[in-house]
Amino acid sequence: MSEETFKPAWWLRNPHLQTLWPTLCRPAIKNLPLQHERFELPDGDFVDLNWVGAGTGPIVLLLHGFEGSIESHYAKGMLQVIKQNGWRGVFMHFRGCSGEPNRLPKSYHSGETGDVHTVMAALRQREPDTRFAAVGFSLGGNVLLKWLGETGNDNFLSAAVAVSVPFELHNSATRIGQGFSQLYQWYFLKCLRDRLEDKFQKVPPQINYPPLSELRTIKDFDDKITAPLHGFNGVHDYYNKSSSRQYLKNIRVPTLLLNAKDDPFMTEDVIPRPQELSPAVKLEVTEAGGHVGFVAGNFPWRPEYWLEKRVPRFLQENLL
Repeated sequence: MSEETFKPAWWLRNPHLQTLWPTLCRPAIKNLPLQHERFELPDGDFVDLNWVGAGTGPIVLLLHGFEGSIESHYAKGMLQVIKQNGWRGVFMHFRGCSGEPNRLPKSYHSGETGDVHTVMAALRQREPDTRFAAVGFSLGGNVLLKWLGETGNDNFLSAAVAVSVPFELHNSATRIGQGFSQLYQWYFLKCLRDRLEDKFQKVPPQINYPPLSELRTIKDFDDKITAPLHGFNGVHDYYNKSSSRQYLKNIRVPTLLLNAKDDPFMTEDVIPRPQELSPAVKLEVTEAGGHVGFVAGNFPWRPEYWLEKRVPRFLQENLL
């Protein structure tokens, strides 16, 4: 484990300010040319992809966090630096997250790696000589690490980066229900209720569940909705099987883990120990940074988004 040289902006020392600043204060990137692709899945459902870049350079897959989308603060910023490096970026929306309800009752969750595997296998079949990498944020990072561990030596990626990963889902579900972090829980639950109330009117979930308004915590939601909808025997079975920490020792792709000690979505003891990592995994832990924040810079009107420097630097080492 190493401690990277990220230094938080002097006006954003608080982990919640680090977390919220990019979401609330970063201007939208409007001049990024995106190409849309609807990718049809074998089970009759679909996921939506957004592409950037052209040519025959390496392809970098981006996986978003809980209830994220192409409009998440980190999405277009990272796609922009991918394009600037001469690579092609593809942002994958998990089922139901692109603004249109998916067709099947099931959706996505922290341990659902099948869709990532299907999409990546198809892209490789299209371009067998292309080099591939992937970057996952938060929940997307957990999915990415679990997939890397499941596939081991059979994974064809050249590099991977996972940012602000909730390595133990039990821990994250508990932490987000405490103190100021309850604000994030409230926001996520609102997004889930709004999205699923609309979807369930069109696609009945085929499970018995209480009114969504009665689900007050993420853990309640995962126990009553996520787990039964995706074949788990309750929330503990879902969290135990889906947490990525247990898969880290099986990863064979050069992989960078970036986490902050003050992440308000989890406690510090969720960060894996060196003996839990395979030789292919590099863990960098910063003292500050919040959750997918990592905002640096000397002036509030000129913030620097450190992830957009650190992530491409690691990818360059393995894609060139």
